[in-house]
Amino acid sequence: MRRAKPEKRELLPDIRFNSVNVQTMVQHVLKSGKKSTAIHLIYDAMDLIKQRTEKNPLDVFDGALKNVGPAMEVRPRRVGGATYQVPMEVSSARRTTLALRWILAAAHERSGKSFSDKLASELIDAFNETGTAIRKRDETHKMAEANRAFSHYRI
Repeated sequence: MRRAKPEKRELLPDIRFNSVNVQTMVQHVLKSGKKSTAIHLIYDAMDLIKQRTEKNPLDVFDGALKNVGPAMEVRPRRVGGATYQVPMEVSSARRTTLALRWILAAAHERSGKSFSDKLASELIDAFNETGTAIRKRDETHKMAEANRAFSHYRI
């Protein structure tokens, strides 16, 4: 086990939207250090969102993150010889991370032309409370609800 928790790094907001969440999305999309490619993919997706919905793409993005982020999740806890799935509340930082992870995974699974197109479609679906990422959140909430009997084992 670690001796101490690593300190959180401060993330500077992105250039176009001045949003830390968009910059976090860039870091999650990043592959092999190609940051400019990741930025272009996300900004293209934001442009597509603006074309399709006629709304501010940052509002759609933030709404999608808020809709997909889970309020509860289950964490394993060993008591005696048994492992229980204990429902716990999710911190805001983890909520954002899980939402980004689920939206990107759902976008990768989609069939479509470009990644920007798939990401834009998934963000719009998440904003409208539909799509694969929302289904993942609902699954997580159902698991937490089903294991409510073990909530007294909270960590």
